[in-house]
Amino acid sequence: MLTQNPLRQGGKIPERRKTDSKKMLRWFVALSTLPLLGVVTAFGLVPQDDLGLVLTDTAIEEIALPDVFTETAAASFWRSERMQRGDTVDELLRRLDIEDADASDYLRKSPEAGSFRKLPAGTEVQVESTASGGLIALRYLDAKGTQLLIEKDQPDGAFRTAALPAQLEQRLFVRTGEIKTNLYAAADEAGLPEAAANQLNELFSGDIDFHHDLRRGDKFTVVYEMTYSNGALLRTGRIKAAEFINQGRTYRAIYFQNDEQHGDYYTPEGKSVHKAFLRSPIAFSRISSGFSNSRFHPILNKWRSHRGTDFAAPTGTGVKATADGVITLVDSQNSYGNVVTINHQDRYTTVYGHLSRFAKGLRRGQRVAQGDVIGYVGSTGLATGPHLHYEFRVNGQQKNPMRVALPDASPINAEYLPAFQPVAEDSVARLNLLRNTNLARLE
Repeated sequence: MLTQNPLRQGGKIPERRKTDSKKMLRWFVALSTLPLLGVVTAFGLVPQDDLGLVLTDTAIEEIALPDVFTETAAASFWRSERMQRGDTVDELLRRLDIEDADASDYLRKSPEAGSFRKLPAGTEVQVESTASGGLIALRYLDAKGTQLLIEKDQPDGAFRTAALPAQLEQRLFVRTGEIKTNLYAAADEAGLPEAAANQLNELFSGDIDFHHDLRRGDKFTVVYEMTYSNGALLRTGRIKAAEFINQGRTYRAIYFQNDEQHGDYYTPEGKSVHKAFLRSPIAFSRISSGFSNSRFHPILNKWRSHRGTDFAAPTGTGVKATADGVITLVDSQNSYGNVVTINHQDRYTTVYGHLSRFAKGLRRGQRVAQGDVIGYVGSTGLATGPHLHYEFRVNGQQKNPMRVALPDASPINAEYLPAFQPVAEDSVARLNLLRNTNLARLE
């Protein structure tokens, strides 16, 4: 350091004079540089061989750099599209930004990709591609819910199709709705799938006549499952809990499964939601003619009683048995046309007329279960158009099927009550919370 002058240790520093400070500063700087000059000189006098250094020559050479890749193998992109009505393979690939003649040829001609060519409209197709549009992989769900993967084999560049194990997942959804015109319009507005709306109709049809009893302002809340396979929607599952408020009266249904094979719907008190009879033999349709003691017959042109209910529906619509029973008639009979009668619990009989045809294999004496399809809507017999004539008889007397008090089905077995009660309490708490939240939103 500059403050540690080695000459100071020799004792020969000239006396400083205040009147000649600049001269003294020049001497100080000069004397301070002497040690550094001594080091440089000393280093310069040492031979290079003694330092162990190796002499080398410097050369300058031009090196050619490789071309820059515009695309790497790792550059890939995932896209998805849904099949549209009338789509061809090439049209779908175009929307997915795939420009790959080999992939197009494989998808159009390979037997292994046959299910791809039969995909219905709405099916989601996912692809992985290179930046230049080459197909790396393509996957989709076939009609059975199996995920198929079409992938390019890297060694030979050929395409292969493989089935991947389905990874099923159940997701719970909630929908609330308010009746303005009818159930299905409200379900559409609420985003409730049609399959769930059909279940809702069947659940409460024993207590609510959805043709006549609905009022503007009636409300429903539904908790239902949706089944996904490998992340893609597969189908609408069953309703887990539901509430319907009709004309101020609240009806609730809770699904309880007592073992792996058996489950049913009950009220929170454990009574069966299902009646022994369905109110309607068709999922949902318009009543074209109701039960009446005096109706002008459109074909006979005279007044007469109409001892049943006519459900207007397209020809070929499935007709269901409204309760468990035994077939007592499968025949063509005068004004009824093709008709089926079923006996239930000895004292009840149901009649289904004007059928276009019977269910395959249906015969007299056959036992059927509630909901089994027994025939199809038609216009045989005395009928002006396709519809189902349905009768409900008690001890041989015809009753209004839309108004008669239907017998209840069996309540939950006593041995299952301890397991059912916490399920019911949890479901009721959820329904109350959802209903209150929805009412607050509406207000």
